[in-house]
Amino acid sequence: MNIQIFGTTKCFDTKKAQRYFKERGIKFQMIDLKEKGMSRGEFDNVARALGGWEKMVNPNAKDKQTLALLDALIDWQKEDKLFENQQLLLTPIVRDGRKATVGYQPDVWKTWE
Repeated sequence: MNIQIFGTTKCFDTKKAQRYFKERGIKFQMIDLKEKGMSRGEFDNVARALGGWEKMVNPNAKDKQTLALLDALIDWQKEDKLFENQQLLLTPIVRDGRKATVGYQPDVWKTWE
């Protein structure tokens, strides 16, 4: 397993995801989206694994203005705007190779072990 957890240090669900893997002795790499962010390749791979970038959007994101802008854009512009504004992502995003989840999904992670 090659687990990557994308999230923020203040996100409660990201902390729960880290604890989930720690308790099972599974090594993971934590990427703080406020410090580094996802590369374009990582973003595209996660979107593909989830069946579309739309599933990555946090409808309760604090940046309501950018969230509203995202809704107003033409479809082909939305994905690029989300990539540029990763504070709109629902966290944690947990990735294992070609598999990925958004949010706290321990039932799915069990099937990866």
